[in-house]
Amino acid sequence: MLDASQERKVYEGILLQIHQIVQERNLRPGDKLPSERELSEQLGAGRSSVREALRALELLGLIETRRGEGTFLKHYRHNRFIDILGFFILQDGKSKKDLVEMRKILELDAVRLACRRATDKHFEEMERILKIAEERVERGEVPAEEDYQFHRVICRSSRNSILHRIWAPLVEYSNSVRVESLSREGRARAAVQEHREIMEAIRAGEVSVAVEKMKQHLDNSKL
Repeated sequence: MLDASQERKVYEGILLQIHQIVQERNLRPGDKLPSERELSEQLGAGRSSVREALRALELLGLIETRRGEGTFLKHYRHNRFIDILGFFILQDGKSKKDLVEMRKILELDAVRLACRRATDKHFEEMERILKIAEERVERGEVPAEEDYQFHRVICRSSRNSILHRIWAPLVEYSNSVRVESLSREGRARAAVQEHREIMEAIRAGEVSVAVEKMKQHLDNSKL
């Protein structure tokens, strides 16, 4: 019989091996995972242990099981991991302040890198997002999703995958704050204009101007 510590090591090992399979096969959200039986054989682990590991991933929303079809990867933005971590981490003012501080550090550095690395494709995406945001503002709507997508493109245009991976969950934590900020009188319209100015500074390669405009934007957003 395995004691609790040994069982945990087996369980953690299975999770790590599943992650390795995902990476080796370059699986993406929507792709199908090997079956429970296949994983058990491939990992040399009992099916009950594999089942428990898959159940944990499903509870976090990282995978989903479709009856009669199999188990599929889900996009990280749809998982509950962010909500769970946010519940435990953001319980005090200091943690929230640290979160905002960390986001600013990442986004200002992302802007610096974007000034050198952003491509026409990135600018086309920014323009598309801004157009949708402007249309939503004219309809009196709050373009919270477009706000997220604009900042996401900037992080992606830094072409630093680690920076983007760290940034994404940080912004997910502050989703409710973002919506509240954009709902202030006149803020949505001002935010879209600030986004456009940031984009143009990045396009021109004016690092100091782009960084300063992003800093002002984040300060104005009162995150």
